[in-house]
Amino acid sequence: MPTLFLDPGALKAELSLQSLARQPDGLGGFSEVWSEIATVFARIEPLTATSRFGADQTLEQATHRIVMRFRDDLASGQRFVRRGRIFEIVTVHDADESGRYMICGTRETGR
Repeated sequence: MPTLFLDPGALKAELSLQSLARQPDGLGGFSEVWSEIATVFARIEPLTATSRFGADQTLEQATHRIVMRFRDDLASGQRFVRRGRIFEIVTVHDADESGRYMICGTRETGR
């Protein structure tokens, strides 16, 4: 398999990597709070955009490929935030198994 060639200068989008934490609410339940793990630089590539109408509303969704430097703590279920936009991480993989870059498949819901 060929190695992934990426110009490091292409990683210019500044993103906040966030993880979900549950905190007790004092009544036997919990509240969900997103907390920032790190600020990372990545390349964002739009892939698809869809618009569906259902239940008397329009549901818009876009998918993106986000490429960034390798991190051990990156996992699906986390999210990236950039300028009010939220990118939910759906998939994470090392494209060429070199331990240099991670490719994240993300979903962005319309705002």
